[in-house]
Amino acid sequence: MQVILLERVAKLGQMGDVVNVKQGYARNYLLPQRKALRASDANIAAFEAQKATLEAQNLETRKEAEALGAKFDGTTYVVIRSASDSGALYGSVSTRDISDVVSEAGIKVERRQIILVEPIKMLGIHDVTINLHPEVDAGIRINVARSVEEAELQASGKSIQELAAEEEAAAEFEISELFDDIGSAGMDDDDYRSEDPRDSGNSEDPRDA
Repeated sequence: MQVILLERVAKLGQMGDVVNVKQGYARNYLLPQRKALRASDANIAAFEAQKATLEAQNLETRKEAEALGAKFDGTTYVVIRSASDSGALYGSVSTRDISDVVSEAGIKVERRQIILVEPIKMLGIHDVTINLHPEVDAGIRINVARSVEEAELQASGKSIQELAAEEEAAAEFEISELFDDIGSAGMDDDDYRSEDPRDSGNSEDPRDA
């Protein structure tokens, strides 16, 4: 099926290009989203008549998207989820979840604008792309953690594996300290008993005086 593009479509073409696409792709996506028109003589003529206006509108919306992209650049959003000690989530973080957390922060983003190859299923910091305009993408980071404190540690550059190793080392240190304290207490008792005159072989019976 031939269509004329009303805007740039990734891996397909630029505004004004006439391209061949599958009918399902055109009917289910390009045409309903007003990204293209059927490439009939009438539609091509109508596009040519409105081309200057469409290009001006595209330029304006692109500038707005670039300004918005600058606000997004380098931002991180925290998502709290339950997970196993290995870091595997009990569930996943989807485009809807990302859309919700970004929108709650004050910038409305539709889930269809979020480019995610597959749902996030592990703790950690994940790079995510947001399509703000056919010609403008913005990169954000999603910090998936089990708590705000863990998210802060991950943001400092520590992985979930490193955090687990530190917790294990801390637990082993506490156990070691506990055994040391018990051992010291036992030694103190022995010292006390050795100082008791009744335990000394050199003590004299007062009756022998």
